Amino acid sequence: MDLKKIALIILVCTLSLFCLLTAVEINAFNTKYYINSYNKYNITETTGKSIQELHNITENLLDYLNGKSEEEVLELDFNEREILHMKDVKILFKNGFTLKYIFLIISFTIIMYFIINKERKILGNFIYKGLFINWIALGLLGIMILFDFNKYFTYFHYIFFTNDLWLLDPNTDLLIQMLPEEFFSSMAINIGLSFLSFVAIIQIIGYVITRKGRGKDEKDI
Repeated sequence: MDLKKIALIILVCTLSLFCLLTAVEINAFNTKYYINSYNKYNITETTGKSIQELHNITENLLDYLNGKSEEEVLELDFNEREILHMKDVKILFKNGFTLKYIFLIISFTIIMYFIINKERKILGNFIYKGLFINWIALGLLGIMILFDFNKYFTYFHYIFFTNDLWLLDPNTDLLIQMLPEEFFSSMAINIGLSFLSFVAIIQIIGYVITRKGRGKDEKDI
């Protein structure tokens, strides 16, 4: 396999991961989704807090995870175990933000290489066809999650966390009362739809580039 093919495979991977991390970020920090979920799942009744109180707590929580505030904003509403878990989640998001920009830089560098070398048709063709792997992968993942979301949600925690702080008590811990499993299953669907939307847009761009490719000696990969 030549270096150009390797670069194009890397490009498909980095574009896919960039789209995924962007989809996670947009949905995870969508305050409106949280409020709608609180109404949908009767969280006011579960927590004994008003929608306005839940809104304020959510704003503090998202500001903390986004690096806009420190853990002091959580101490009024959450216990020590919940705060320690949020520290782990914050690190996860911070790493995700960093990786997102790394993937963007790598993707941009590879794209510019092919444009500068007037190989736009090969570039566009590989982006258009290569990104279809995401539709297949997400479809298979969606089927598995549909049958047992809790199982794969648990696997997610085992993979990304090195402790059991995420195992909270719904009878005493506000965090799990505010964000039940249904909240996360719905968010997973939203993330998947956002992800595929981003992928589709990039595929359309790749298709347009392919159609407009002018290199006479170019070959489709």
